[in-house]
Amino acid sequence: MKLTNRTMNRHLGLGAAILTGAALLVGCGNQQVQQAAAESHAESPKEYLLTVTRPNHLQVIDMATNEVARRCEIPGSFGGQIALSPDNRIAYILSNGMENLYGFNIESCEQVFSAYQSSNEVQVKTFVSLAVSTDGEELYTIQNPVRLLKDEFQVMSPVLAVFNTGDGLNAKPVRTFPVDRRITTIAAAATGEVFLGGGDLKAIDPKTGKTRLVEALQSEERPGWLTPDAFAMFNLGEQANEYILPYVTAEFTDDTMNFETAAWWWGMNRVDLATGKAERMEFAPFEFIIFNVVADPTDKNTLYGAFNTLSKHDVAKREVLGVKELDHTYYNINISGDGERLYLGGTASDISIHDPETLDKIGGIQLSGDMSTSDLRVARLSH
Repeated sequence: MKLTNRTMNRHLGLGAAILTGAALLVGCGNQQVQQAAAESHAESPKEYLLTVTRPNHLQVIDMATNEVARRCEIPGSFGGQIALSPDNRIAYILSNGMENLYGFNIESCEQVFSAYQSSNEVQVKTFVSLAVSTDGEELYTIQNPVRLLKDEFQVMSPVLAVFNTGDGLNAKPVRTFPVDRRITTIAAAATGEVFLGGGDLKAIDPKTGKTRLVEALQSEERPGWLTPDAFAMFNLGEQANEYILPYVTAEFTDDTMNFETAAWWWGMNRVDLATGKAERMEFAPFEFIIFNVVADPTDKNTLYGAFNTLSKHDVAKREVLGVKELDHTYYNINISGDGERLYLGGTASDISIHDPETLDKIGGIQLSGDMSTSDLRVARLSH
C-alpha cells in the first residue's frame, strides 16, 4: 500500500491515540497525560472558512462544525475578493463595485481599515488584485483609473497602490508605481516582492517600483506551442503558501499548427511565497474546464481543481487521479490545513464539502446569499 502523507498522519494519529489510552490506565500518569492532551488541543490552530455573499456579508464559518460563526456587514454594494493579514485575524475585502477596501477583525466583525480609491474626478476600479505584505504592514492593489470629464471618460494608466494598514479608516496610498494593463491576481512574497498575474507573470518591488519578468506567457515565443492563455481570476493558495497562475496551451504535432491534432494541456505558473522561487509546468490534459486550483498542503504534488467537475491531479506524473461530476458549477475550491476536507464554493449560496481521497461529497453549508465570484479563504488562528 502506498503511504501518502495523509495516510501516514492517520496511522500516526491512531498510534498516538492507542498510546494515550494506555497511559490513561496508569493511575500515576493520568493527570500528566490529560494535561498534555489539553495543551496539545489548545495549541492546534482554529480554522475558519471565509467568503462574501450578497447583499454584503462577510461569512465566517467554523470549519470544525461547518456552521456560520458570524456574519459581518460590509459597507456599500456587493464585492468579494479577500486578502488575509499574516496572523489571519484581519480580512481585507475589495467591495462596493470593486472600488473600496475594507478591513475586518474576523473574530469580532470590528472594521479596522478602509480606503476609498475613487474621487469625484477619477473613478478607480480594482479587478481582483488584493494582497497584504508578509509583515502585515502594507496592503497592495492594482488601480485602474478613469478620469470623468464632461464629454468623455479618459482612460489613465494603471498603478500599483501601496497602503499602510496601520492608517486605519479612510487610508490613502503612500506610494504608487506604474504597472502593465490586464493585471488581476497578485500575491506578496516573503522576499518583499509582489507577484503580478497578467498577460505575463511579473514581480514588482513595492518600495522602488522596479519590475522584472518572471515568466513570459502572452509575450512568449515557444516553437511548436500555442501562446498560453492565462486564467487570472482566483488565487487561493494560502494553505500551501503559494501563488498559482493557471493557463491553457496546446502542443502541435508539426508546423501546420493543426488544432485538431494538437495535444491540449492545462499548465500553471507556481510561486513559493516563502522563497519567491517560481516554476512553470504543464500538469494535466485539457479534458475539462478548471476554474480554480488548490494544492494539498501536506503534499504539494497533489492538486485539486473545480468548476463543473471536481478533479484530482498528480503534478509530477501529469496524471488525472480522479474526476467527480458536481451538482452545479462551483468557481472556487479550498482545503483544510490537514488536507482532510475540500470545500467548493462560489457561484451559488451553498458550499460543498468533499473527501480528498474519493472526491465524494461528505457535507454542505447553506449560506444566506449567493457568493458569485467571491473568494473562498481559509484563516488559521493560533491561540
